[in-house]
Amino acid sequence: MKRYSKLLAIAAVALAVAFVVYLRRPSPAVVAQAGPPIVAVKVPALSAEEQKGEVAYRAYCTRCHGEDGAGQDGVAPPLVHPIYEPNHHGDQAFLLAAMNGARAHHWPFGDMPPVEGVKPADVADIVTYVRALQRANGIY
Repeated sequence: MKRYSKLLAIAAVALAVAFVVYLRRPSPAVVAQAGPPIVAVKVPALSAEEQKGEVAYRAYCTRCHGEDGAGQDGVAPPLVHPIYEPNHHGDQAFLLAAMNGARAHHWPFGDMPPVEGVKPADVADIVTYVRALQRANGIY
C-alpha cells in the first residue's frame, strides 16, 4: 500500500507542476508580439475593395502575420513573399488555411490554427488586400 501512496504523491506533484507551467505560459497576444517584421512591405494606394480587405486583415491577421503582411520573426511568416504568390498558393489556399488551419510546411513557425470567427467573405476580402500588397512588391 505504501508503494501506491508514493506513486500517488509523485503523480499529484507532477500534475501540480504541469498545471503551474500551463498557467504561466504566455498568452497568444503576448506571443504574437514576439518579433520584428520579417520583410519590408511597400503599401500602395488601395481601392475601396482593397481597403475593405485591409480592415478585415487588421481584424483577423495582423496579430500573427504582422502589419501589412510583413510577418513577425518568431511568430508567423510574411504573406508578402514569393512563397504566397498566386500560382503557388492560390486564393483557395488562403481560405482553407483560415477556416481549417494549416500544417507547417514552408516555415519553422509551427502549424497555423484556424482563425476564430473569420467568415469566407472576410477571407475573400483579405485575399484581395494581400494580392494588392503582393503586386505592389513585385510578387505576381
